[in-house]
Amino acid sequence: MPDDKSYYVHPSAIVDEGCEIGAGTKIWHFSHIMPNCKIGEGCNIGQNVVVSPEVVLGKNVKIQNNVSIYTGVICEDDVFLGPSMVFTNVINPRSAVNRRGQYSKTTVKKGASIGANATIVCGHDIGQYAFIGAGAVVTKHVPDYALVVGNPAKQTGWMSEYGHKLVFDKAGIAECPESHDKYQLKEGKVSKL
Repeated sequence: MPDDKSYYVHPSAIVDEGCEIGAGTKIWHFSHIMPNCKIGEGCNIGQNVVVSPEVVLGKNVKIQNNVSIYTGVICEDDVFLGPSMVFTNVINPRSAVNRRGQYSKTTVKKGASIGANATIVCGHDIGQYAFIGAGAVVTKHVPDYALVVGNPAKQTGWMSEYGHKLVFDKAGIAECPESHDKYQLKEGKVSKL
């Protein structure tokens, strides 16, 4: 852990040995950053957050209160994790069976948002700029720009990088009402033009 204190740690928070924390990151009340985590610049880690050993967080990751990020999770740049959302890291946990070393990996790609109280079942990646609705239970991979809701989560549409639902015309083109960026839906995939 660097000694330059280019980041902020609340006095009630704990940061274990071997962590790399980027400049401008803030770690708030009662949070615990466990050994050997890599946290990028400009992150905000809310109250009562646990970041398990060897988790990797990119730049500008926003983690709201009461989130646990378990070993095997990678969050790329600009990811948003809503209040009390949940990751898992073992597909078939049993108290009496030690499955350490068998953790399934989950990657949350650049710009994705995961809503409050959502659950991400391990081993399922979240695509770039995907939007996981509050309370959703993700049990399969989520494509780039997809909007998924419900239990189990089902795709109900597509989202812009600014977080607006996209409405495609007959030619498969949509425009974000905020950024005015254009998107194309082709062969079941969305890309920004």
